[in-house]
Amino acid sequence: MLTYKDYIAKINFDENENIFHGEIINLKDVITFQGSSVDELKKAFIESVDDYLEFCRIRNEKPDTPLNGYVSLQIPLETQRKLIEAAKRTGKDFDIWAVETLQKHAIV
Repeated sequence: MLTYKDYIAKINFDENENIFHGEIINLKDVITFQGSSVDELKKAFIESVDDYLEFCRIRNEKPDTPLNGYVSLQIPLETQRKLIEAAKRTGKDFDIWAVETLQKHAIV
């Protein structure tokens, strides 16, 4: 994974083409890039992010920001009920409980 200005990219290597492919994974917009070496890949990633931000600026549009403090999840209703009940059992607000639970189980 690569990170630049809070944008995170997942990298794959195409063995047949002998090239790296990357895609920014924490945006709704699709941004891809490629390179034939690690240095070329990193440069293409940075240029892709900067180009995206410049494109948004020129169009007077707000770029999709990868980290804004909000996460939207589609959770089945029964699971939502169980999660809210689990938070209530701890006496904590659901948002606080959810963040603590996610942090406890996060892979860092």
